[in-house]
Amino acid sequence: MLNKVYTALIHYPVLGRDGRIITTAVTNLDIHDIARSSRTYNVKKYYVVTHLPAQQDIVKKVLGYWTEGYGKTYNPNRSDALSIVELKSYVEEVIEDIEKEEGQKPIIMFTSAKVRPNTISYEEGKKIILNDERPVLLLFGTGWGMPKELEDMCDYSLEPIRGKSDFNHLSVRAAVAIILDRLIGEEVSY
Repeated sequence: MLNKVYTALIHYPVLGRDGRIITTAVTNLDIHDIARSSRTYNVKKYYVVTHLPAQQDIVKKVLGYWTEGYGKTYNPNRSDALSIVELKSYVEEVIEDIEKEEGQKPIIMFTSAKVRPNTISYEEGKKIILNDERPVLLLFGTGWGMPKELEDMCDYSLEPIRGKSDFNHLSVRAAVAIILDRLIGEEVSY
């Protein structure tokens, strides 16, 4: 159901270049641009997931400025987009929040630049979103991707985005926009 789609940008736990678990830094661009894409495709809530207090403060300041401060009147569209952002420390809190809101656990879809077990196409993902009554949570990673422990929590892995070149290093902001368009596209309902 299109009114039960959620996105989450994971900053912890994620993988570093060496494959170890790290925490990545929150970026202002990721907060803004993913919120704008999520709002454009009628995503119910966009979660920013970081457990570090200093990083949480950054998110709170950005959201406060654009949803309560001068930014709210300066750019109402930006305020509207950022109104769907919620900060959580851990992905488990995101899942609990959705369960509380929807009355059931979400279907969780893992995204990655690599092919994974239980990979589904965007067409299959779209059918799940349109036909299943359960909410859907799309997990997006930062750094060098999300660890196996998060993949194991997921019901499906979406196929990677592939361009027509030997280069594959999209920003997470671009990946979120492309994936939302492939899964929802013209199906947006208001």
